[in-house]
This record gives sequence, C-alpha cells and structure tokens, in this order.
Amino acid sequence: SVARAGRRSDGIGCTVGCDGSVARRTEASVMAARVTVAAATSRFRPPTYGTAAARNKEGGSRREPLSTIAKRRSNRFSGRSSAWVQGRLATQGGRRRAVDDNGARTAVKVRASTDGAGASAGVKEKQPPAFYRVRLFTFIGILVGYACYYLTRNSLTYTAPVMVASKDLGLDVSSIGAMTSIFPIAYGMSKFVSGVLGSMMSASRLLGLGLICTGLINVCFGFGSSLAWFCTLWAMNGILQGVGGPCCARILTSWFATEERGTYWGMWNIAHNLGGFMAPLLAGSAASSLGWKWGMWAPGMIGMVVGCILVLGVKDKPETAGFDPVEDPTAGGGSDGATSETEAEEEAEELPAEAPQKESIRQILFDNVLKNPFIWGMALTYFFVYVIRQGVTSWFVFYMLQEKGALDAGVAAQRVSGLELGGLVGSLLAGRLSDMYIARSDGGGIVGKRVQVVIAYTIGVACMLLAFRGVPAQWVSAQWLCIFMIGFFLYGPQMLIGLCGAELVGPASVGASEGFLGWIAYLGAANAGVPLSIIVRDYGWNAYFTTLLCACAGALLLLAPMTNLKSYVQRKELENKKKMKMK
Repeated sequence: SVARAGRRSDGIGCTVGCDGSVARRTEASVMAARVTVAAATSRFRPPTYGTAAARNKEGGSRREPLSTIAKRRSNRFSGRSSAWVQGRLATQGGRRRAVDDNGARTAVKVRASTDGAGASAGVKEKQPPAFYRVRLFTFIGILVGYACYYLTRNSLTYTAPVMVASKDLGLDVSSIGAMTSIFPIAYGMSKFVSGVLGSMMSASRLLGLGLICTGLINVCFGFGSSLAWFCTLWAMNGILQGVGGPCCARILTSWFATEERGTYWGMWNIAHNLGGFMAPLLAGSAASSLGWKWGMWAPGMIGMVVGCILVLGVKDKPETAGFDPVEDPTAGGGSDGATSETEAEEEAEELPAEAPQKESIRQILFDNVLKNPFIWGMALTYFFVYVIRQGVTSWFVFYMLQEKGALDAGVAAQRVSGLELGGLVGSLLAGRLSDMYIARSDGGGIVGKRVQVVIAYTIGVACMLLAFRGVPAQWVSAQWLCIFMIGFFLYGPQMLIGLCGAELVGPASVGASEGFLGWIAYLGAANAGVPLSIIVRDYGWNAYFTTLLCACAGALLLLAPMTNLKSYVQRKELENKKKMKMK
C-alpha cells in the first residue's frame, strides 16, 4: 500500500487511494483502502493533505519528500558521486522509490534478479554504458597484469642456461637449483599472508605496486654477480609474487555477478598460460641475443610499466568508480517480496545509514575463513589437485623417456607440450560450463553446482591417466592426445576450486580465502617432488600412477559432501528473508 495522508496520534485522518476515493482512517476503512490500493495498477497520484490550518488543527503533519531528506542528509555522502547517493536513497529492501517534482512518492517493486538456480541475491540494476567500459578495462588490466606476474616469475627459468654458460659468474646447475628451490617456499607463505593483510588494502593498488616491485627486483637481479645476491633477490621475488592472485580474485568477484563470474574467471585464468608463453619468447630471446642481464631486465621493465598502469587505471570495485555494486546481499526482501507501506517509508527515512564498519583481520581470517569447514574441504581438495598437477608436469618427461620410447628430452617435451594447451581450453570451458549449469538448473547452491563440474573433471583426469598408462609406445599421436586431455581435465578443477573458495566467503575475505587455498595447494606441489621421486625410484611407475589415482579419489571424497553448497550471497539472502518473516 502506498497512498497515505496526514496522520494523527488518535488514528483519525484521511486516506486517498489511487482511484480518488477518501476513507475515514478507522481500522476497517484503512484495511479496505489498503486492499484497493494494492489492487490498483495505474500511476500513483500524489496524496491530498488539505490545508495547512486543518493539518495544524488536527495535529497531523506532512512527511518530508524523499528529495528533501536526501538534500538534508547528503553531507554524509560527500565522498560519493551524486548518482551513487541517489541510487542508494532510492533503493531499500527490494523497493525503488521515485519522487516527482510535486513531491509525490511512488513505489515500484524491484525484483531481485535471479539466475536459473534462483541464487542471484539483492538488487541488480541495469548499469549505465560507462560501467561496462570501465569493467572491460579493469578485466583486461588484471589479465595482462597477472600475465606479467608470470613473466617476471619465469624469467629466471629461461635466463639460467645463459647464466650457467657465463664464465664470469661461475655458476653451475646446483646454484640454479638453490635459487629455484627458495622461490616456492617464499611464494606459498606470501600468498597466504598477503591474502589476509591485503584484504585491508586497496586490491588494485596492491596488485600494481606488487608488479612494480617484482619488476624492479628483476632489474636489480641483472646487476648482481654473486650467488648470495641472486638467492636473496629471488626469495624477495617469491614474496612479492604472492600478492597477485588474491588481489585479482577480489577484483573479479567485485565486478562480475554470480551468473557470469565463472566465464570471466576462466578467461582470467589463461593469464597463467599467456605469461608462460611470453617468458621464453621475451626472456629467452633477450638472454641469448643480448646477454643474460637483458633476460632479466626486459621482463622487469615491462612489469614496472604495466604495474604503473594498474595503479592509475584499475578500480577495486564498481563503488569506487561511482557505480552500483553488481550484487547486494543486504537487499534481500521477505519471501513474498512485500513490505508494508509504513515499514517502507520508515526504511526510506532511515536510509542513509552509516557505511558498514571494516572487518578486522581476526574476522576476515578466523571467523570467515579458518572456521568455515567447507573452506578446509576446498583447501584439502586443492592439495590433491596440485599433487596431480605437479606430479604430471615434473615427471611425465622422465616417464616418456623410460617407458614410452622417447629418444631424448626434446622429443619427450614435444609430446608433453599438449598439457598446457589442453589446460587453457579446459579452464576456459570449465568456467563457462559451470555458469551454464547454474543458469539452467532450477535451484540449489551456486557453489555446489560448480563443485559438481569439478567432480566431473576430476573423474576425467583419472580416466585419462589410465588411458595414458595403457597407450602403446608406438602410438605417438595417441600419447599427445591423452596428455592434452589430462591438461584439459586437470586445469578445470584448479581454476574452479579457487572460484568456489571466493564465493564461499564475503567480499572482504576473498583475498584471505584465496591466500589460504594457495598456501595449501603449494604444500601439495611440494609433496609431488621428493615423495614421488622416492616412489618412482623404489616402486616403479605403476606405483607412481597409483599414487596419482589415489589423489583423484581423495579429491572426490572431499568434494562429495559439498554438492549443494550455497554461496555467501545466497546465505545472506536467506538470512534477510528470515529476518523479514520474523518482523
């Protein structure tokens, strides 16, 4: 019900409906008028209040128009754009109010936009064209930025052979091994710590500054000549590299709604492959033609330039660019979407509320992440996925040489080259498939739908491992195809588990969640090194494949109870609906 006139404490007054009828404000008349108004579908007319003398005589008072309230309280939003303020004032509890020039107030129900699972919570408004331009620039920025993180991470890999060949440095293979063994330890710990501490800072600035610093370290690396200098700088590079992933995850979840997030997350995930593709072309070519120093300087300079662009141009979230958020979990209404007119008007008068307080590190890390049992389930699943991934990338070349008839390491590497290509296709398709599955399903948890896709991909990994083991040594094309499909099925879970971890927690805890998952994942990668080497040496390749299949089984067992998990936005929407019912 919307129409209402001046009100008195004793309950006597006038109510004017959309059809112009006037009812005495007795209890029965009020109920009848509300039924009339609720059934009306025509344009609402402004209420008639009578003369000022009559209102004063009866003790009634005319409520202020919403535009007057907005002007009177606008000082609370001095740091916001006018479009943002008006949007916040006009929307509350799933309803939008418009105030015309005469001060008339109308109410139009704004239904929460839902995907096929009915899970897209809050008010999702049509964004202006500028929103999509800024979002596209932001997405390209984090895609290119994270690819540059991989470029500055892999620069040493393709510069190291030239460094070993240089007589001035006096390095050997064991020296390079010392540098590369320090990196993953520093990187894993940094990803966890930066994910937690980074939640208290601007994601775009942290992303850009981290890239500038890692580029600067690459440049400084080229001015060194001692092993101690190289090891120290490369450990520092590992620490700074951990900043990139959690920051990108926070930006992605802020700019893309649930029903499209999987697609764009999968597209962003190809930054790994782009960076890995650029590194040998740029660092390797520069090192071989201009000297090993340029193999480090060239990636470092590119990283510093791109980092400056990220700091200046990329926005953390739509609100910082003056747009409405893509999802508002606090805007859930009641189950029927209806709110009484009195409650709605009181909500409008209370609106603008103060901005929510920033969560503390304790809330971000312990309450939202470490106390969530499903985050632990995702982390342990990630552990097994990385055991498989690192086990495949580290040992398939040796397996090809010993069991599949590859003549040398170059031939073996060519046969294994399909792994990354399959991973690129698989990660892109996994995100799109999970979005389509959510859109076409008739209910259930969003995270649970993505988990079901992960389960299907994990079963595919197990099947392809068995097929690759059984392919004869003479079937070279079949070997390449099996490795391509292993990469296809393997990189899908790697991408989707990170997305599930981001959607399980609130926006403030996305960085902490991604950092924790990344830390556990790299513990799994570490266990694919020495332990698997011992298994291969003492028990042979059959035991090696059995270990990888056991890792697949462990991941499936952990994922089985999580096939109906709801996202953070869904859980907040349900909580708000329960509160509205209680009121």
